[in-house]
Amino acid sequence: MTQNNPTPQKSHLSFEVFPPKKDEEFENVYQILREMSKLNPDFISCTYGAGGSRAGKTIEITSFIRSKLQIDAIAHITCVGFTREDLERNCTALEAAGVNRVLALRGDRPQTMTDEQFDNREFHYAADLVRHLKEHTTLDIAGACYPEKHFEAPSLEEDLRHLKEKVDAGVTSLISQMFFDNQYFYRFLDKARALGIDVPIHAGIMPITTAKQLGTTVSLSGSSVPKELADIIATYGDDKEDMRKAGIDYAVRQIRDLKEHGVDGIHLYSMNKVKTTAEICSMI
Repeated sequence: MTQNNPTPQKSHLSFEVFPPKKDEEFENVYQILREMSKLNPDFISCTYGAGGSRAGKTIEITSFIRSKLQIDAIAHITCVGFTREDLERNCTALEAAGVNRVLALRGDRPQTMTDEQFDNREFHYAADLVRHLKEHTTLDIAGACYPEKHFEAPSLEEDLRHLKEKVDAGVTSLISQMFFDNQYFYRFLDKARALGIDVPIHAGIMPITTAKQLGTTVSLSGSSVPKELADIIATYGDDKEDMRKAGIDYAVRQIRDLKEHGVDGIHLYSMNKVKTTAEICSMI
């Protein structure tokens, strides 16, 4: 394993935020971002709803991050629910807003999408989206990766072959799905590098601060739960503040170990929680 005798180096720090579902809550996002900017992240990424339902808000938020806060911004875009025409209109708006980086994803199927609509989507895989973006835009393209493999992939090796296709198509950096056992990430990193995937790979970390959050997270991400984290939930799950502290401590220990192994970056899934994000940053 290549992580033996690691040489610590500076790991980039970045956050993920999301647009609120209600327009009246939108102004609060800007205050959240102002507070997060004080933590000096290298970039902030912004998601949107399934099928691009909040794509316009994502453009507004990433433009604010880039122009007002002077921080690099990455806008999420997905295959699902976008025609080529919609995608090009969205990318033109991003470029006009001064945002030159995107995270190209396949995306989750919206509950309202029929089988026929899903089967006939214009971009089936993230690699298809990457190729189109590379040919028709000047955007810098990031991609997603899965340390424990995508839940639909038959094996990690097969998933890595698809990841190599995506990188060869034009992806310049990768952000990982959340994971709770660093050994999965190190194993994935070894295999990716051996396959010739040499772009920066940022480790995605989700601080679990409530018992309910873990159940939702695992069902969406497919990440496995190590015994230590399961024991934390069993011990502190019924005490809101103790659970929050224990979840932050677990995430901090994960990040410290990753930094000691010289990973390219730490990408915090912030869930728009400034206090938790700031506490983690103060300890790493």
